[in-house]
Amino acid sequence: MTSLSFRALLLFLVIVTAACAGPAIPHEPDILDVTLPAPAEKVRAAVIQVLTDGGYDVDRQDDQNLTTGYREEMGGPWNWLLRWRFGTGRSRVEALVTPAADQSTRLRLHVQYEGKDGIFTGWEDSPTALPQSAENQLRLIKNALQLL
Repeated sequence: MTSLSFRALLLFLVIVTAACAGPAIPHEPDILDVTLPAPAEKVRAAVIQVLTDGGYDVDRQDDQNLTTGYREEMGGPWNWLLRWRFGTGRSRVEALVTPAADQSTRLRLHVQYEGKDGIFTGWEDSPTALPQSAENQLRLIKNALQLL
């Protein structure tokens, strides 16, 4: 390979790489704060059920705070390789369940979603995928409470 063709190839790679890079697109945090017409114990149980059914491991910190680890987005013996090489999304949820009145409960859901698109990139905040979004989680919780 001649010096001129090597320089041309190097210049081409720099231009292509720079064209793919860009600033992160800002997005709003995925947070919902609602009041549900159900006792706090039922809401807490419904949140735990929905998150567990959705693939999250729920950690109950106290009577009000529920947190999860990262949801398993894909299963199988090679999932570590797929995540590392090709990228994927991962999410986790924080829920705050507080009694508002005798038969109502305030629920605050915060879904944190991160994405990765290749081997040389790290996890970055991304817009939440629809199945893991706070709105969809709320819909599933209302369905479990039979409030729809």
